Amino acid sequence: MKRLPVLALAAGLLACLVAPGSARENTLSLGSGQRSPEARIEEVEWIAGHWTGSAFGGVGEEVWSHARGRTMMGMYRLIKDEHLAFYELLTITEEDGTLVLRLKHFNADLTGWEEREEVVTFPLVKLEPDAVHFDGMTFRRVDEDKLQIFVRQRGEDERPREVEFVYDRVE
Repeated sequence: MKRLPVLALAAGLLACLVAPGSARENTLSLGSGQRSPEARIEEVEWIAGHWTGSAFGGVGEEVWSHARGRTMMGMYRLIKDEHLAFYELLTITEEDGTLVLRLKHFNADLTGWEEREEVVTFPLVKLEPDAVHFDGMTFRRVDEDKLQIFVRQRGEDERPREVEFVYDRVE
């Protein structure tokens, strides 16, 4: 199966965990020794739904389930030039009284980017009524039909940058 040129994109996405204290506006980091705040999965259920918008020169699509069993599951795919570039499988799970977001990346043929036992983990930093800040990734509810997601990653020059995704709810 033909692989699309996603190496630069992959490198940027896998580099989401940038050193704390880096310049950013919407993404936060846990400080050294700081613990994640208390939170329940129901507090972020507003993320549930089918969302789509522009991303990385293509169309990003994200689908999140409603909370059940103290977890939400999500799927992301990027369509670029009418071809699938990659997938992500995501979970937000209530653990030890707080929330953790985890994800794994997959090529179009479902071969994984991370090693078999590895996942990319984003612990909760802060919870607000219309925003949830994980370490390096923020979800913000603009209104019932618009969602912003900010992801911290390294640019081609290796400097930290924040990427914004603006999604509209799909009916």
